[in-house]
Amino acid sequence: MAALTAAEHGADVILLEKAHVRHSGALAMGMDGVNNAVVPGRAEPDDYVAEITRANDGIVDQSTVRQTATRGFAMVQRLESYGVKFEKDEHGDYAVRQVHRSGSYVLPMPEGKDVKKVLYRQLRRREMRERIRIENRVMPVRVLTADGRAVGAVGFNTRTGAFVTVRAGAVILATGACGRLGLPASGYLYGTYENPTNAGDGYAMAYHAGAELTGIECFQINPLIKDYNGPACAYVANPFGGYQVNRHGERFVDSDYWSGQMMAEFAAEVASDRGPVYLKLSHLPEESVSALESILHSTERPTRGTFHAGRGHDYRTHDIEMHISEIGLCGGHSASGVRVDDHARTTVPRLYAAGDLACVPHNYMIGAFVFGDLAGADASQYAAYEGELPADQLREAHELIYRPLRNPDGPPQPQVEYKLRRFVNDYVAPPKSGARLSLALESFERMRDDIAAMGARTPHELMRCAEVSFIRDCAEMAARASLARTESRWGLYHDRLDHPHRDDASWFHHLDLHKSPSGAMEFTARPVAPYLVPVEEFTPTGGPSRHLGEVHPEEVATAGSRDGPRWRRGPGTACRWRLRPRTAALTVPATTPVLPPQPTAPGTTPLPPPSSRPPGSWSWWPSPRRSRNSTPSGPT
Repeated sequence: MAALTAAEHGADVILLEKAHVRHSGALAMGMDGVNNAVVPGRAEPDDYVAEITRANDGIVDQSTVRQTATRGFAMVQRLESYGVKFEKDEHGDYAVRQVHRSGSYVLPMPEGKDVKKVLYRQLRRREMRERIRIENRVMPVRVLTADGRAVGAVGFNTRTGAFVTVRAGAVILATGACGRLGLPASGYLYGTYENPTNAGDGYAMAYHAGAELTGIECFQINPLIKDYNGPACAYVANPFGGYQVNRHGERFVDSDYWSGQMMAEFAAEVASDRGPVYLKLSHLPEESVSALESILHSTERPTRGTFHAGRGHDYRTHDIEMHISEIGLCGGHSASGVRVDDHARTTVPRLYAAGDLACVPHNYMIGAFVFGDLAGADASQYAAYEGELPADQLREAHELIYRPLRNPDGPPQPQVEYKLRRFVNDYVAPPKSGARLSLALESFERMRDDIAAMGARTPHELMRCAEVSFIRDCAEMAARASLARTESRWGLYHDRLDHPHRDDASWFHHLDLHKSPSGAMEFTARPVAPYLVPVEEFTPTGGPSRHLGEVHPEEVATAGSRDGPRWRRGPGTACRWRLRPRTAALTVPATTPVLPPQPTAPGTTPLPPPSSRPPGSWSWWPSPRRSRNSTPSGPT
C-alpha cells in the first residue's frame, strides 16, 4: 500500500522483498475478515479509540489510533475498488459484527484468500510499473543513515548472494511482526502463530538505524489450537455463536476478543483443575458450522481441516482444545513496535514504519494499510539521496551477511536458533521475574559468539543466519524492556512476579528504547500524552520524559560462597555433581555466616580444597538429590 500511494503521488519507488511479492508475508494466504472497520452508521471513530485505549491499559498514543479509526472505512472502500470483497447483508450494507467488548467492528471477507493477489495486480498495472520497481528475493539487513537521516538500505539477493545497495530519499519499513521469537510448544522452529518468515527484521533494522522502539515489553500472546500452529479463532466463531469454555462447559471470560487481561484469565483457566479450555462449536446449527469451516479451513489455515480429520474430530461432535502461543512482538496485534507519529514517521528523519512493525496498538490489516498509505504519501516528497553511502555501515552489513561463509562447517542455523529461542522461553516468557530476565541477558550475550560461529554454504542459508541475528536483537530488547518496567500491566503480556501490581503513579508511561551513539541500549519513560478522546478510567497529563539510561541485569545470587562447603551429606544421602567453569568469584557479605568445615561421612568423597583449584579452572558444584530411602543428616 505504501508503494502504491507513493507512486500515485509521483514518486519513483523500489520495493525490496526477501520472498516474492505475490505470495509473501502475513497476507500470503489472505485474510478472513477485518477486525477494525469503523463503518459510518454502525460505529463511531471515538468509540473505537476509547475501546482500544481500554484494551491497552491506557498506554496509547491516541493520535495514531484515531488515524485508523477515521481513515479505515475509506481504506475498506479503496480495497473494494481493487476487487476485495466484504460481506454485506440483504440490504447491501456492510455486515459488521461485534467481537470487541463494545462496538461492532468485525467485517468478514468471504473471499479474503485473494487479498494478496488483488494487491499484486495493482502493483502490476501499467501506470504503477512505470513508477514501482520490484526486486523480489532481495533481503534488506540494515537501513543506511547519513547526517542523522535515512538515505538508503543494504541487503543481498537470497538466490544469487549478490550484495545490494540502494540510495533513497526516504525508507519505509513494512516487514511485519517478530513472529519467530519464542519457541512453539511443538518445538518446530517455523511452527509459529505468526508468519515465521517475519523474524523481527524491521525491529532490528530500525534499532540499528537509531530509531526509537516502544512497548517492547508488551508481548503478543494468542490462544491457539492445541498441537497446531493456527489460531483457534474464537473471535471469528463468536459472531456465529461459538465461545470459549472450560472442561465443565462453563464460560470464563466476558469477551472472546483477545487482550492481555483475557489471556491472563485464559492461562489461569488452562492451569487450573477446570482446564483444559475449548472453543465450543458443537452446539451450533449446520449452517453456522459449514460457514465456519469455509472460513477456517481455507483462508485462515488450509491445513486445519486435515488436522482435525486426522484426529477424527468434527466441529459437529467435538469442541476444539485450545492452548497458548509462544511469545512474539507485534504492534498490530499487541503494542510492541517502532515508535511512529500519526503520519508513520519514526524518530529518525525520513524513516517510516507501517503494519505490524509500527506501534499502533491493535491496528490489524486495515490499520496496516492506513499507515502504509500515510507513509507513502509523506515519503513521496523527498528526492533520492545523491551523496556517498556510509562506508562503515556498508562494511558492517557486508560482515553480517557473509560471515557464515568463512566457517561453512560451523554450527548450523537451526541448532543455534533453537538454542536462542529456548532461552527466550525459559527466561523471558511470562510470568516474568527480574532474576530470570537477568539470566536471559547473560544468555543472549553469550549467544553473540554462537551466532558469529554459524556456518552457511548457500544464499538461502545466509538469509536464515541473518534472521537469527535479528531474533537475538529482538530477544535482548524484550528482556531489557521487561526488566525496566517494574510493574505488571497488560495482563499476561507483562506479568512480573516480583512486581505483581499495576503502578500508574510511576509507570503510566510509554517505555521507549533506542541505540545510543556508544552502541548501548538506553531507555526513556515517556508520559502518555493527554487523550483526544476522554476515557473515564485514565487521565493522562503528559509532561517531560524521564531518561532511564541503560538497564543492567540484576545480580542473581547462588546458594552461598563458591569456596565454602556445598552440601552437608549424611549416611545414605545421594549426591550428583555437575562440572561448571569458574568464571568469577562470589563475594560473601560480612554478615553472612560461613559454615565450618564439615566432617566427611563414611563412604563419601570430600570436596577438593579451594587452594587446589586455581582461578579459571573447572570447579565441582554439587547438586543435591536424595536417594529414594535416604534422610538428610543435619541442616541443609
